[in-house]
Amino acid sequence: MVSTILNYTQMKKLTTMMVITLVALSACNNAPKVKETPCDPAMQAKVNEYAWVTLKTDLSVLSENERRMIPLLIEAAQIADELFWIQSFGDKTLLDAIEDPCMKDFAMINYGPWDRLDDLKPFVPGYGEKPAGANFYPVDITEEEFEALENPDKNSEYTVVVRNDDGTLEVVWYKDFYKEQLDKIIALMNQAIELAEDAGFKNYLTERVKAFRTDDYFSSDMAWMDMKESNIDFIIGPIENYEDKFKGTKAAYESFILIKDDRWSQNLEKYTAMLPALQKELPCDPKYKKEVPGTDSDLNVYDVIYYAGDCNSGSKTIAINLPNDERVHEQKGSRRLQLKNAMKAKFDNIMTPIAQLMVDPSQIDKVKFDAFFSNVTFHEVAHGLGIKNTVTNKGTIRNALKEQYSAWEEAKADILGLFMVEKLVENGELTDCTIEESYITFIAGILRSIRFGAASAHGKANMMCYNFFEEKEAFTRTAEGKYLIDLEKAQAATREWAALILQVEGEGDYDFAKTYLSENSIIKPALQADLNKIRDANIPRDIRFQQGMEVLGL
Repeated sequence: MVSTILNYTQMKKLTTMMVITLVALSACNNAPKVKETPCDPAMQAKVNEYAWVTLKTDLSVLSENERRMIPLLIEAAQIADELFWIQSFGDKTLLDAIEDPCMKDFAMINYGPWDRLDDLKPFVPGYGEKPAGANFYPVDITEEEFEALENPDKNSEYTVVVRNDDGTLEVVWYKDFYKEQLDKIIALMNQAIELAEDAGFKNYLTERVKAFRTDDYFSSDMAWMDMKESNIDFIIGPIENYEDKFKGTKAAYESFILIKDDRWSQNLEKYTAMLPALQKELPCDPKYKKEVPGTDSDLNVYDVIYYAGDCNSGSKTIAINLPNDERVHEQKGSRRLQLKNAMKAKFDNIMTPIAQLMVDPSQIDKVKFDAFFSNVTFHEVAHGLGIKNTVTNKGTIRNALKEQYSAWEEAKADILGLFMVEKLVENGELTDCTIEESYITFIAGILRSIRFGAASAHGKANMMCYNFFEEKEAFTRTAEGKYLIDLEKAQAATREWAALILQVEGEGDYDFAKTYLSENSIIKPALQADLNKIRDANIPRDIRFQQGMEVLGL
């Protein structure tokens, strides 16, 4: 068997081969040349779908050492951004070949030539369909070829599968394949460790450095869970597996830099202790809620000051629920981080204009930021509800549902988050919004998030929920084309949809999950007409960021 430990020259050769394979979708092995033209109006319109938002916050809460740490973290995040380019597409040589400035700008937003909010359709001439495995596997790999590969490391989140010159497949760990970039990140993080004053943050950074060297992230995830008091949070590493649409396992690099909002965080502290009680109230068969969720979870609010990599591609993350490791969930739960400034930017720039255009005037005053904030917050909490292991001895739900898992898990979080808000309002624990506001805001919010397209796990989850709600008459369209929500039917639909999702996950029913998603994650003509109406109103689909040292005044 060929050794999986390669030197840097060999790795660069493999990376180059993968890049060339992705790029060679036209008649030659060079990136396609774009005709010299001024900014195309159609591309300008696509770029305009992303509203500019400035990422900054009050840094006076930071100590001098913490302020000195920020530039180091930003530089490390920028390298994580470079790594995601390699994983998603190849490298940025694509940009050098694009002469239309708007097309180049749009490629930067999408980390490649495929529109992430339009089912990954190519927008740069010369490019075809995006490979399902992105750059984690050879572009021509087959299911049979992968299954025949006798190397258990092929299934790891932290390996790439590459093709050798003789056509054989080889598995290489991230720590070896991306060694050049990871060495730079480690050097920067070691400098940050010297400046760190909070013991929990220092320990987390130390363990994360070890993780980059070993591809074992368990200890650093546990350390991150123990980090309770730091003003700064720094998420960096290979984390989510949305980019891998071949096997749904490979983790993509990303980074967030966050500043804690103590006042808003204190308002949310009490809810994590309520998780076991909320688990018991889930509207499903008892066997699908038999596990006890961890209560050592954090539920805190932050302002985000930097995005990089996966989380910055296409639609932007506005809340975080990590780690993804079920072993950590069982021992410590998870941390739910609400990105308040990014969330407010989406509500103001996108959600409010859509609601004004599409929601019936009798209900428009029920679309509130506090309801939006609660729905998003408890979406993240809801990832911790239900069960992690199937009741049919198929292992974890993630493994049983394979590439279908992400869409169903996002659907679960969407609907159980809404269910939790309703229960907390009923119990007098949540007073910032009413049940009616949460439901009307939720359904208006689906119109916002459906515009992310059906290519992503979130988009598929949104479509399944929308079609289920429509079938159950949770909403109707008035003669004026406005959405009118029937609260009673919406509540009933919520319980039915939640019960179905929890059953599919609990049973680990891969065949049903795949068939149902395929049949119900489609945009029907009436919805497409609504989306066209929103598009024609020039309402942004998402946001993009002005961020970095200059914006922060550092």
